[in-house]
Amino acid sequence: MKIAIVGVGLIGGSVAITLREKKIAEKILGVDKHEGNLQKAVQLGLVDEGVPLEAAISRCDIIFLTLPVDAILKLLPSILDQVDNQVVIDMGSTKERILQSVADHPKRGRLVAAHPMAGTEYSGPEAAIHNLFKGKMMVYVDATNSDEDAFEAADAITEHLEMHTTFMNAREHDIHTAYVSHISHITSFALALTVLEKEKSQGRIFELAGSGFESTVRLAKSSPDMWTPIFKQNRENVLEVLQEHIKQLQHVHHVLNTEDYDAFYRLIKKSNKIRRILK
Repeated sequence: MKIAIVGVGLIGGSVAITLREKKIAEKILGVDKHEGNLQKAVQLGLVDEGVPLEAAISRCDIIFLTLPVDAILKLLPSILDQVDNQVVIDMGSTKERILQSVADHPKRGRLVAAHPMAGTEYSGPEAAIHNLFKGKMMVYVDATNSDEDAFEAADAITEHLEMHTTFMNAREHDIHTAYVSHISHITSFALALTVLEKEKSQGRIFELAGSGFESTVRLAKSSPDMWTPIFKQNRENVLEVLQEHIKQLQHVHHVLNTEDYDAFYRLIKKSNKIRRILK
């Protein structure tokens, strides 16, 4: 099986590592608009060679799209124009706008929309790691719109990645990711900006930063090239979640401002129920 990784960063590179380790791919081709990324991916052994997109499509059986979602939205229709029996696996973090763009495409069945709920705050080929996906969730989106053989090929790879699976429609997916992923990044970005602003006048503030601060603000290291398009495509859902988040922050501000520590205790106790979800 010949594999193309379009976008050889954290996700694409980590897919390549697993497929190579498990001897699933006889050849892995890389595609990236940044020549430096391609060269680094070859040096790291993530891909065998870097090629133009058209060459990757014609030479490969499965094409992974592990690009920023604005690039997927732009490229996907023309990629489907060029496929015959190849399988295209879109691994973007938003789905509704992307899938709307190819809803009536005659080759829509060759596309499998899948979102691996895995990642780190780092980007680029050097960020690719072993076992990134193991034990994590793969979300299949609008799977009934994929040809049966295309879905089976994608699902076989998901099994090799040792992931769990679930199914959603595009609307559900984008709402849920706004709550469990996108708002986490916005919160981290905002906290980083808050502390950086304070650091201007209190230069030693980071001397006190411990593991709690580090874990909370970790996502602020994430790439703006990746996350700005996500917020753009999922704008309405993110705004809805952000509004609720601001409401909760205002509530916390109120109980602290009025020194209602019994209410503060109850808020913290209520928040502890997240243990049911995050064990």
